Amino acid sequence: MRGKLLAYENSLAPHLENLDPGYRISARNFAHYLRLRQSDRRPLQESLARVGLSSLGRAESHVLANLDKVLGILHRMTGKPWRPPLEDEPVGMESSRKLLERHTDELLGAPPAERAVRIMVTLSTEAAADYGLVRQLVQSGMDIARINCAHDTADQWRAMAANVRRAAKAERRPVRILMDVGGPKLRTGALPAGDPVLKLRPLRDEFGRVLMPCLVGLRANGASTPVSGASAHVGVDAAWLAQLELGDHIDLTDARGAKRSLHVVLREDAGVLAECVRTAYLVAATRLKRRRKGARPRSSAVSDLPRAEGLLHLARGDILHLTRAANHAPVFKAKKKQQQPVAAVACTLPEIFKDVCVGERIWFDDGRIGGVIRGIEKNWLEVEITHARDCGEKLASDKGINLPDSQLKLPALTGKDLEDLAVVAQEADLVGLSFVQRASDIATLRTGLRQLGKPDLGIVLKIETRRAFENLPELLFSAMASQAAGIMIARGDLAVECGYERLAEVQEEILWAAEAAHMPVIWATQVLETLAKTGLPSRAEITDAAMGERAECVMLNKGPHIAEAMRTLDDILRRMQAHQAKKRSLLRALRAWTLPADIQSQ
Repeated sequence: MRGKLLAYENSLAPHLENLDPGYRISARNFAHYLRLRQSDRRPLQESLARVGLSSLGRAESHVLANLDKVLGILHRMTGKPWRPPLEDEPVGMESSRKLLERHTDELLGAPPAERAVRIMVTLSTEAAADYGLVRQLVQSGMDIARINCAHDTADQWRAMAANVRRAAKAERRPVRILMDVGGPKLRTGALPAGDPVLKLRPLRDEFGRVLMPCLVGLRANGASTPVSGASAHVGVDAAWLAQLELGDHIDLTDARGAKRSLHVVLREDAGVLAECVRTAYLVAATRLKRRRKGARPRSSAVSDLPRAEGLLHLARGDILHLTRAANHAPVFKAKKKQQQPVAAVACTLPEIFKDVCVGERIWFDDGRIGGVIRGIEKNWLEVEITHARDCGEKLASDKGINLPDSQLKLPALTGKDLEDLAVVAQEADLVGLSFVQRASDIATLRTGLRQLGKPDLGIVLKIETRRAFENLPELLFSAMASQAAGIMIARGDLAVECGYERLAEVQEEILWAAEAAHMPVIWATQVLETLAKTGLPSRAEITDAAMGERAECVMLNKGPHIAEAMRTLDDILRRMQAHQAKKRSLLRALRAWTLPADIQSQ
């Protein structure tokens, strides 16, 4: 086995010479690890464990050194002399740990004094204008601020970065800035807005009793001045509005044919405020009729209703056309002896049409809706929906599309990304490469950074596609040509691409590979997400956050309760670092238990 590891390393020697000097030792160890894992080592592990030797199960960071120690003990046990050539060993247990720490500091900056794992936070749009929000994040323990260049504008990115630097200076602690270039994100195109409709819904308790009526403002058609206290507004005829008085009741028949009424409770210059105590749906055909007789007119049409978001309702067995253009002419198919139009939505990157094949899977909206490509036409892909809830699913505009089985030839950097890179080079400490799939993608990014005068800017590879996972060794070797590099396990898209049932296995394999390459890992996607969004964590996500101790950085996404999520994560990471170092359990004294008295006396 030892000979095979060295032979594989020697076969890569010309390639290893082109890597950054600080990563060549790590690349040698990574080569040993890859060769070690090419065969099933479980029978050998059982044999070694039986005689009390290392079973190589924690050898990722120092493969050859661990192997040599086992060989040395085996030779002593059998009375045979053996002295390993130590110059063959790239790293040992201690030196490998220091290498990982050095690489991590170069990319992510030094860790805070209290914990070894950094905390990264995705900034919201508000961070561009709200310095106080950014200052609070820095105070709560943010070590790295992430700016997602798939959203907002270049001016907003610059404002976010300026606020981060200002807050870091005020708090006297270093905070680095990661900027993700958007990459070729495949999404659903725009859908026509639905019919205008306004839902009036009172707040009820668990027994259905009204706690608070819905308050709707009635104002003249086309007016924009809000009515005090209104949660929604409707336009009505100005002459009819002028006749309304405090206490008036207004009758209507809503979109479902349900009889409903409104009660006027306030009148002001902008219009009137009316209460609704039963759910009602107002549409363009709805008419409001004043119950009190008298001056004319007694009724009015409604206007200025909000248009519903464009949605497609899809059920298992339905056919969907994924089209090249948003104005795709409808195709009709017979359904229950009637000709009905086939649901259609455009995709943002129609160039993928040449890369897909019939029979390949396709997922929409983070895996909520799944299908299989049944046909490929010039202007559309015919998709049969195979995965949806029994009641069906709604597909909206700007939802992600994943093609895990397809060999897509999309570049990792789009034209927009290359333009954005100029801002990234000015403002960021490290750049995230989204949807990386091949070594050439990294080479393109490095070339762009070199042309912008930032060849040493840290690079983070976002592992979020099945192809990236399958090509991980190639990607890591390519990243080692950079002075500072790391990977992000983007578990959202990765789960859709590889299958939710495989996610635990896939993320483990990525962690092992990164440890063998002494490359820092960012643990990302949905960490404490329920807590950040609602203020209350789920039990499962607390345990998931504890797994972040095995990475060098944990990323939190934005949310109204992000400061609380950061404090919780900080507490979890501090506790867990006494119990776990990568995948090695640490035997810290357990103070939660005391031995029963009868056992102590024995």
